[in-house]
Amino acid sequence: MLENSFLMETEIFSPTFARISLMEEEFKGKARLDRRTKNLVKRLEPGDIAFIFHRDLDRVTAESLLERKVQIVVNADKFTTGRYPNLGPLLLARSNVALFETSPKVFEVLREGDYVEIKGGYIYRNGEVVAEARRLSLGELEEEFEKSRERLGIEMKKFSQNTLEFIAREGNSFFGELKTPSLKTDFRGKHVLVVVRGYDYKHDLKTLKSYIRDVKPVIIAVDGGADALLEEGLKPDIIIGDMDSVSDKALKSGAELVVHAYPDGRAPGLKRLESLGLSGHVFRVPGTSEDIALLLAYEGGADLIVAVGTH
Repeated sequence: MLENSFLMETEIFSPTFARISLMEEEFKGKARLDRRTKNLVKRLEPGDIAFIFHRDLDRVTAESLLERKVQIVVNADKFTTGRYPNLGPLLLARSNVALFETSPKVFEVLREGDYVEIKGGYIYRNGEVVAEARRLSLGELEEEFEKSRERLGIEMKKFSQNTLEFIAREGNSFFGELKTPSLKTDFRGKHVLVVVRGYDYKHDLKTLKSYIRDVKPVIIAVDGGADALLEEGLKPDIIIGDMDSVSDKALKSGAELVVHAYPDGRAPGLKRLESLGLSGHVFRVPGTSEDIALLLAYEGGADLIVAVGTH
């Protein structure tokens, strides 16, 4: 529970004393830990302290944390490295979420459900210090964001160089013949809606509801995009991905399932389907799951592809 009513007053009348009070604030709650933030958000309840291991926290992940009404987030990595301007930490801080950075060792010490306290720059369990914790202020995050914007040109140059090197090394995998799975769903001459759980995906889905109702496009959900569709009362025709961030309910919705396999043939998502008594096609191709969703629609002869939440 956040004890910050007195702090709010001192921020107005005494900035110097407010900084002292900031360090003296106490934050208490049950620890929820996961190195994969998208798995953690499924278990978070209001009042929990979220322990994450997420470098350069992105906006979509921050929004998912806010949806769970989280008030305290402790990161065992850097919220922002300064390599590029990431909005995630700013979004949380501006929503009055307390942000702390700590050591990765916290994942070796704490267990799920441990009751912890954070005060004076330390994390306590049963009155004993388990790790240090540095709180990040909104002002600090805003300053770092502006600095990272100035460095963006350097990172774009590095990205371009890496892209050219990647094409030289693995270009044949992309530009050679693409063997797509034989699906029951027919794309030919139809509109295809590809839904990814990304930037503004919920807003865009609401905006497109009349289009979906009138045109009735083939709907491809990429992993967690399937649950976004179900929340809006829509049903995916195809679910494609690693199958690691989609619910059992969505997988059992009757959609055709396509497991994204690595170029070497490994398909971890297939085990998830088999454990649920389901079967699916395996699509072995480089790239991300949203890449191959677009490729499937294109190779299948879609007349128009509409993308929601994609990069």
